[in-house]
Amino acid sequence: MAAPIPIQLVALKETSPKKATIIIVAATALVLVALLGVIYGHGRAVGAPAWTAWLPGLNALLNATSAVFLLSAFRAIRRRDVVAHSRRVLVSLAASAVFLVSYIVYHSVHGDTRFAGHGLIRGIYFFILITHVALSGLALPLIFLSLFFSLSGRFPKHRKIARYTFPVWLYVSVTGVLVFVLLRANA
Repeated sequence: MAAPIPIQLVALKETSPKKATIIIVAATALVLVALLGVIYGHGRAVGAPAWTAWLPGLNALLNATSAVFLLSAFRAIRRRDVVAHSRRVLVSLAASAVFLVSYIVYHSVHGDTRFAGHGLIRGIYFFILITHVALSGLALPLIFLSLFFSLSGRFPKHRKIARYTFPVWLYVSVTGVLVFVLLRANA
């Protein structure tokens, strides 16, 4: 029995990679600017609602879920199980999307959490945080480009861009959990 063909969308097949890249990069830039505006475009909340207290834990869980499914998807594609790979990437994408919504809600209502640690751990924390934030901005267009090339049936291009997408996305997911752990441990 032949392996099932992964999902492909005809409309994406008819879209040129150059046009898709321009749209993805432009949309990502707009999303990142909007994200900054939503999160930092207002003062700190006087009193954040009590229900927001559990959102950082949820965000860490969603990042961990994304990381686990990314690793599982990588293992599946190494075994040439394209269907399992596709499903696991989509679960990772869903976890990352829910994370992004939860992150926006938390930071727009609660604001930033100050890091209370001192000494060497402070430098480690800020290195992790800065690289996490910078690479999360890079991860978004890489994820969408990888998804576009896959769903449009351009698998050689998908493989080429996924070589960069995977480690960046995995790093962002893992360091998201580390930022949460370090904030909690040094509260």
